[in-house]
Amino acid sequence: MIIPSIDLQNGNAVQLIGGKERALDAGDPRPIADRFGRVGEVAVIDLDAALGTGSNRETILELLERAPCRVGGGIRDLQTARFWLDAGAQKIILGTAAEPELLNQLPKERVIAALDAVDGDVVVEGWTKKTGRRALDRMQELKAYVGGFLVTFVEREGRLGGIDEAQIKALIDAAGDASLTVAGGVATADDVGRIDALGVDAQVGMALYTGRFDLADAMAACLKTDRKDGLWTTVVVDKSGRALGLVYSDLDSLRVAINEGKGAYHSRSQKALWIKGATSGAVQRLHHIELDCDRDALRFAVSQSGPGFCHLDRFSCWGGPTGLRRLESTLWDRKTTAVKASYTGRLFSDDSLLAAKLCEEAEELAQAAGVSDVTHEAADLIYFAMVAMARAGVSMTDVEKELDRRALKVTRRCGDAKEASKEGS
Repeated sequence: MIIPSIDLQNGNAVQLIGGKERALDAGDPRPIADRFGRVGEVAVIDLDAALGTGSNRETILELLERAPCRVGGGIRDLQTARFWLDAGAQKIILGTAAEPELLNQLPKERVIAALDAVDGDVVVEGWTKKTGRRALDRMQELKAYVGGFLVTFVEREGRLGGIDEAQIKALIDAAGDASLTVAGGVATADDVGRIDALGVDAQVGMALYTGRFDLADAMAACLKTDRKDGLWTTVVVDKSGRALGLVYSDLDSLRVAINEGKGAYHSRSQKALWIKGATSGAVQRLHHIELDCDRDALRFAVSQSGPGFCHLDRFSCWGGPTGLRRLESTLWDRKTTAVKASYTGRLFSDDSLLAAKLCEEAEELAQAAGVSDVTHEAADLIYFAMVAMARAGVSMTDVEKELDRRALKVTRRCGDAKEASKEGS
């Protein structure tokens, strides 16, 4: 697929030709990250850090809150590498620092080795110095230590000259089991499609910023369909991946969805663009789009407002939510409707009661034994925890996002229990 890139200088998104000449300044990178993040990972490169002229750390930290990012530029030591992994980078990109001694201390699957090459020879120091080593040989040396490679064709970078498939195929063989991303020269959406068909990602900057093609064109170039009408089957899910319904997409609807961040589809009955909720009010905010493994179906992850996705005013086309989502929906409704004298109403209004029940149920779960007892006590504790969440305005999606964020951390606490506070201390 396409990996859109955001290169940062002095807090702004820029594009350089040959790594030197500034071709354009795209300004504030945050709205760019919002849009780029709808199609997957975004490559965020700190040019100032890479050149030793400054840092865009605070800007990148903001971007990590907005989109799934690969972070590179100026990562030359273990401390910096771990900082970005802990901060939520999906992957980090290491250049000259990508050596076994450092790589052995990092999670392999989240490390990409960047190789900049001119006519196949690795160059360093801002692409000014040849190392005398071939990129293919370097990949053979590093593939046991990294999860992927980013190879930039310097002679093509920023020049929109097209791709060399034979060159890419040679890199695929050298990469082995590691993933491969290539950059430099991509000029058309078809270039992205051809690269994707090889099982490789295309990192693209200049072509997107100059309007040669957009993200929808690139995604469409990777898709196929066996439908006579040419539409792509699209599964719509909520942010937790629960299916809401089945719809269809075409290039026009895909473009609106990505550029405007809306649930936009193709209506087969109207044979026209359909923006979900435009008339009913049950609008959708689009978070991201994924392609399936066969490239013949899409998955839209959305936040659904209003009564639900289904035209029957239900949560989904398969009925209402169950389990934790059903409980969450009930508790949020009762925040405003519960009678104060009811038990749920008392929990919402009485801090000491809710705190006591949380402590009580946590202790009972800790002492529970056997499947039945643990199940029963866990359900009790989860209920009271979700009351606390609903009262504070915290959704299950918020908690899941926090758990996903913690899963990306590589620096771990020892995990020992805290000492119980002593009365009067």
